[in-house]
Amino acid sequence: MKALLLEDEQRIAAFVCAGLREHGFLVDHCEDGNLAHDYAMSRDYDVVLLDVMVPGRDGLSILKALRGAGRDMPIILLTARNELDDRLAGLNLGADDYLAKPFFVEELVARIHALLRRVSGERQNMLTVGPLRLDRLSRVAEVDGRAVELTSREFNLMEYLMRSPGRVYTRTQILEHVWGYDFEPQTNMVDVCVQRLRKKLELPDCAAIEAVRGVGYRLRKPDGTA
Repeated sequence: MKALLLEDEQRIAAFVCAGLREHGFLVDHCEDGNLAHDYAMSRDYDVVLLDVMVPGRDGLSILKALRGAGRDMPIILLTARNELDDRLAGLNLGADDYLAKPFFVEELVARIHALLRRVSGERQNMLTVGPLRLDRLSRVAEVDGRAVELTSREFNLMEYLMRSPGRVYTRTQILEHVWGYDFEPQTNMVDVCVQRLRKKLELPDCAAIEAVRGVGYRLRKPDGTA
């Protein structure tokens, strides 16, 4: 597991880095908020730990930028500030947790593992392909944050295609999976459902539902390739 730590106090940074490494984490440590922002935007981390008051960009500014860019890694704020307004500000900006100094590194590690377990469970229930997002638990579909109302069949068809973007599914495979039993192969039920989905979702070309002539349908990969 990989963690990014933004902390300008050397003593605190030293014991946090040592504690995380003892628990198997690979740690990138930054003392400057500008560098931490660049790392968090360009690299993949299992968790990001942000001190609020640091040189360069402060922790709340980095948090806001990450969430605004759609970066959804778990983020914990580490700060000497413990007032209610400060805690609420961080949580409202999208922080997953808030730990006030001084703290025990064991508590930090426990909170990180709790967050990772929760995120792992949530991700199993979420499907995301480009601008399209499906919550399989609440049965909610979104395109670029816009909620789209789908029927049960439409949702199941979209979920099926999203499991393997770029893979071509035959009409027979779609019928068996989405409708649950065999239909006459010549039925146009799949084509009708796909047309309704296209109209409702209004997906950009890079994430379009494509017809593969004589075979079936596929959902384009996020990079626009087949």
